Amino acid sequence: MPKSATRREHRATRRTLRATLRRRATAGRLATSCHRRPRSLATVAIAAGVAKDAAAGVANGLRSVAKRLALIPAATARTRRTVAGGRAHQTRTVTRWTLAQVARLVAAYRPRKAEYVAAVTLIAAFAGGAA
Repeated sequence: MPKSATRREHRATRRTLRATLRRRATAGRLATSCHRRPRSLATVAIAAGVAKDAAAGVANGLRSVAKRLALIPAATARTRRTVAGGRAHQTRTVTRWTLAQVARLVAAYRPRKAEYVAAVTLIAAFAGGAA
């Protein structure tokens, strides 16, 4: 006969399940936000499932592609938030891109680093649904 979980084990299991649910809900809200309005390239990469350190590098590469294609962002804003989290001491000008623009950038981007190639695949799949 299987042993029933103790109260402590039950609480630990429920705590883990609640944390998983919070992570999924947060990811869903971020993805929905990217589909609804223009967001930064790093934000779109993170919403697509790219790791934060790779997201910053891929975003830089996509900005270079945007210059080459002479593609202008959908919106520009001033913010103190940095991609690594926390608060910056100075305001920065950030650009926001629609998913259709991101799809165009990703189609023209040819990274060499294996980590970035995998990231581009994730972003293409994420942005492809909006185009």
